[in-house]
Amino acid sequence: MTESLDHNQIGIIVVDHGSRRPESNDLLLAVVKLFAEQSDYPIIEPAHMELAEPTIEQAFDRCVQRGAKVVVCHPFFLLPGKHWNQDIPNLTAAAAGKHPGIRWMVTAPIGMNEKMPLVMNDAIDHCLMHVQGKADECTVCAGTGKCQLHTVDG
Repeated sequence: MTESLDHNQIGIIVVDHGSRRPESNDLLLAVVKLFAEQSDYPIIEPAHMELAEPTIEQAFDRCVQRGAKVVVCHPFFLLPGKHWNQDIPNLTAAAAGKHPGIRWMVTAPIGMNEKMPLVMNDAIDHCLMHVQGKADECTVCAGTGKCQLHTVDG
């Protein structure tokens, strides 16, 4: 059975693991900002599964406050595992329990997307262009000294 959903009443939660390192959590905010700029979903919220805020519960509440009738929790994870199979669905179900009548789902992690090889190829190409002096560091590597070739002397 297929059903029509009102696009304007769909809330998206982009959830990562969460970290004790603020700069790691800030990367999720950058991903969500970029997604919001390129997506036509009007309700998009970041969340961390653990260790940082906003939590899944806080993001779910915010989606509902913004008018969501359906909440889609999208794990910003590469592969399925315990967090995708168990932790995120349990946390999302608990958050939904405060909102009778609001429907929800957890999507597949991004690594299962058929477009992932293109994303990987772009990232590798960019880093290789950088080490050749043909591109600036990407925003993730900028200032870290990570994007460089190494040699073992021997």
